[in-house]
Amino acid sequence: MPRPEQLAAQLDPSGAVLLTVECQQGVVGRDSALPELAAQARSSGALENVARLVDVAHAAGVQVLHAVAERRPDGRGAGSNAPLLRAAGWLPVQQHSGSSAVRVAEPIEVADEDIVVRRLHGLSPIAGTGVDALLRNLGCRTLVVTGVSANVAIPNAVFDAVNLGYTAVVPADAIAGVPPEYTPAMIRNTLALVATVTTTDDVLACWRAPRRAART
Repeated sequence: MPRPEQLAAQLDPSGAVLLTVECQQGVVGRDSALPELAAQARSSGALENVARLVDVAHAAGVQVLHAVAERRPDGRGAGSNAPLLRAAGWLPVQQHSGSSAVRVAEPIEVADEDIVVRRLHGLSPIAGTGVDALLRNLGCRTLVVTGVSANVAIPNAVFDAVNLGYTAVVPADAIAGVPPEYTPAMIRNTLALVATVTTTDDVLACWRAPRRAART
């Protein structure tokens, strides 16, 4: 775990952005295309912790960005160069653009100032989505990565962020994957090598602490 002063510096609201990854109804909601993942996101407390982080980020002036994965009903633009991408077209719940499946899931609250970025292709919420340019325009130095899944999109986002020059912070209890034992192993053996691994409560403590004015 990082020292409190190190974490506080990384999470200064003027340079931090909170990213939620695929926290959408068709992924972590009650009618998920991936019920095992949805159940784990809820039973582990990860989804609730994402909602807590979003609420306090709003109050602290930290920019929130929601990354949503979706498909056109006709599949145009979607990739088929990986087993996971090919399987997406056959899932019982489709992440179709404009459908309820691609809405940010409860209990996460989306504020007017939040940015929602929707991707039609690939596995990363950052690469090829325009998120890097948005982050630079927002003055981001630290990206706080939350959501699902610890199997694919979360490590993808962390690696992309680090390769692009951002500091990545991962609240370990605000991400989820399957099976349950995979997530802590992946954090310990992979993400801890490239990101600041912390907890939701420690991030909240930094954002609730008195400090200079946040981003305007």
